[in-house]
Amino acid sequence: MKKKTQSHYGAKLVRFLEYELPLRIEQENGSYIAYSPKWKDCYAQGDTPEEAIAEATMVAASLVELFYEEGMDIPLKRQQRRGGPPPHTVQVPLYVSL
Repeated sequence: MKKKTQSHYGAKLVRFLEYELPLRIEQENGSYIAYSPKWKDCYAQGDTPEEAIAEATMVAASLVELFYEEGMDIPLKRQQRRGGPPPHTVQVPLYVSL
């Protein structure tokens, strides 16, 4: 599936999509692992929880682009969910330009 863009007087408009990215953080051997319970392919490691979250967010953005280009289903919600994330889960907004 190709990236959908629109052109207006030579300007290129890019679509931005927002997804909810639930992440869980675990400490292991002095570093932190951030992973999404909704997407087994989305995980990353960092020296701090913030670094692990930032890395996992970049991984998720790359995965969204890849899945979109390949026409695969993206296992993340595009709507705000009510009631907040489950305990020990960080809800990270993920913005992807397609």
